Amino acid sequence: MSHITLIRHGQANSGAQDEASYDRLSALGHQQSAWLGTHLRERGQHHARLYTGTLRRHVETATSMDMELEPVRDARLNELEYLTLARALEAEHGIPFPTDNASFTTHLPLVFQYWQDDRIDGAPERFADFEARVNAALTEIAEGDGPALVVTSGGLISMAMRQVLRLDITAMAQMALAIYNTSQHRLFPIGGTLSPTMFNAIPHLEAPDRHYAQTHV
Repeated sequence: MSHITLIRHGQANSGAQDEASYDRLSALGHQQSAWLGTHLRERGQHHARLYTGTLRRHVETATSMDMELEPVRDARLNELEYLTLARALEAEHGIPFPTDNASFTTHLPLVFQYWQDDRIDGAPERFADFEARVNAALTEIAEGDGPALVVTSGGLISMAMRQVLRLDITAMAQMALAIYNTSQHRLFPIGGTLSPTMFNAIPHLEAPDRHYAQTHV
């Protein structure tokens, strides 16, 4: 059983109103990813394998990291469709679509709760199916040979943490809100079970002249 380091993608198009428009890195997102790749190479961290979702922001993040590993694209590592869920929640239950960061932080837990309860008819996938695909993908990767880097998204990382820490839906949502762009999160096999040994690490953005690059959306 091998350890997994989950990487959230670089900053995307945070002003987008739909999934397709969101799915590309900003200039800062490319820079964050390049800094992370440089950090990993300079520290001599060994990774035998690289996985990404199939979303554009995942692919662009891995490309900008330049890890000299051939990536395996796996759609099971794709993000939940928050913007689609939010629009469906508004249409079906009259809960307004968030218009700023403050409203987003209270809106995301609502989306997660309604979604888990199967109360969003227009959801592109059921919460239970999202949970199952994340578990299946990470279990398969952990069973592979050698440490793995996995470039994915914040919602998937929060789901991974929900599974290993047995978090309730509110805690999962709060964790999702906290995750930085290009942050590292490690799951290490202990006693035959993956356990979290690192969460939300951004050493490549800790220098004072890079604090502006510590972004969440």
